[in-house]
Amino acid sequence: MTNTMRIRVRGPQGVATISLESTATWQDLLSQISEKTGVHGDFDLKLGYPPQALNTESIDGSMKLEDLPHKLSGEQLIVMPRDVNNKLSSPMSNSNSASQGVGALPPQNLSSAPTHKPGDFPDQPLGLTRKPKGNVEKDPPEIPVPMLEGVMVLRVMPDDNSCMFRALSSAVLGSALDGMTELRSVVAQTIQSNPDLYTKGMLEKDPSAYCKWIQREDSWGGGIELSILSQHFNIEICSINVQDCRVDKFNEGQPTRCILVYSGIHYDVCAVTPFAGSDPEFDRKVFDVIKTADEEMDGGALEGARELCKVLQDTHGFTVKCNQCGQTGTGEQWALQHAKSTGHSDFGEGDN
Repeated sequence: MTNTMRIRVRGPQGVATISLESTATWQDLLSQISEKTGVHGDFDLKLGYPPQALNTESIDGSMKLEDLPHKLSGEQLIVMPRDVNNKLSSPMSNSNSASQGVGALPPQNLSSAPTHKPGDFPDQPLGLTRKPKGNVEKDPPEIPVPMLEGVMVLRVMPDDNSCMFRALSSAVLGSALDGMTELRSVVAQTIQSNPDLYTKGMLEKDPSAYCKWIQREDSWGGGIELSILSQHFNIEICSINVQDCRVDKFNEGQPTRCILVYSGIHYDVCAVTPFAGSDPEFDRKVFDVIKTADEEMDGGALEGARELCKVLQDTHGFTVKCNQCGQTGTGEQWALQHAKSTGHSDFGEGDN
């Protein structure tokens, strides 16, 4: 009896699904992988968790998929071009670029969300400018993550008050730029559709005014937005505070997670890349999480991110300075409170 096999393939540009009859040959599968991923030339394949290399050289091209020693139906194959300069000639067909299996519109189950403190939402947008980070951007620290076959790096977002939306969009939508407006809209729509949960008391602002505010390009995102978006995309978002390496988890317990780094007034995103200096298009920013009765395993992603933050503590620690009056304080909350009480809106990184 012939069965249809569905196999997920993850290449440098994203994830795609291949459907083949069980009587199809190994060569048929290789051709489909090349077509779907746009990877032409020689490539290696990995399977399972943690990913293990398949000995593809020993498999005859005429062998039927149903006769392979590995049962591939329902599995994910990782495609690794042997030539790092291998040209990706076509976009992924039917793919979710860089989403690593993150669902786009799951049912929402919004039962709780963190609250902001009074003064979090000044009417005037705030401007934040950091000092150049020197070697952090030019030569970012790298933490080996052997189980994920790569190194953990920090992908730095621009200083434009949309850094949180950019960071998250780059992980779940594959683009730091194109998804910002979409994510802001998701937040506003969710608040509007859940008036019993997102009240004026919880938002510290009239919900309609909050929705208008959060859709502006110069409005900061924080805990409420992370809570909403984590549930919208059915993903766990881990936010690591650089100052003390504390991990705040939003929508905890999901089978996938992404990891953001919070410096006090700015968000960046963690990525595992195959090797030091490799092109960001090869980044992996969403990680599978396997939970047992005793532990959870994500291939070492979260631990690698925390180790990365320990290195970043020497370069990211800073105070916030009001560029209008010269007063200084620590972190986003101070800037928000100062803006609320003074009306000032131009902030930068102070001297430590």
